[in-house]
Amino acid sequence: MNENTSGPSPQVIAGVFDLARDGLTGPLGEMLDAGVPINMVNPRGDTLLIVAAYQQHPETVADLLRRGADASAINAMGQTAISCAVFRNNEAILKLLLEADADPRLGTHSGVAIADQFGLPRMREVIESYPRD
Repeated sequence: MNENTSGPSPQVIAGVFDLARDGLTGPLGEMLDAGVPINMVNPRGDTLLIVAAYQQHPETVADLLRRGADASAINAMGQTAISCAVFRNNEAILKLLLEADADPRLGTHSGVAIADQFGLPRMREVIESYPRD
């Protein structure tokens, strides 16, 4: 993808999101290396990172973060990748995101709010164990 185009086609976007959804880290990385924008969004406002976090693919989440994915992106529903990790009760992904300085208080459905709403004390404990500046 070069800067003179209008961006990836809807078919490419759907295919790339399928890779994130399925945790196909290698092929997803190849698409990103070919120029697909790492922080592109689907019609719901989800980023690749949000989708990978929701679908519980820690290797894909780690690779996206290593490549510079925006850990603080908020989708159209006010959710972040941290919200997804907390909702899915996935401590490993939550820790990856916190280590990448994702803010658990961002969004109208923040990770903190999700932990409290769904009674997930361990998720709240993990969040509180990461100091914020």
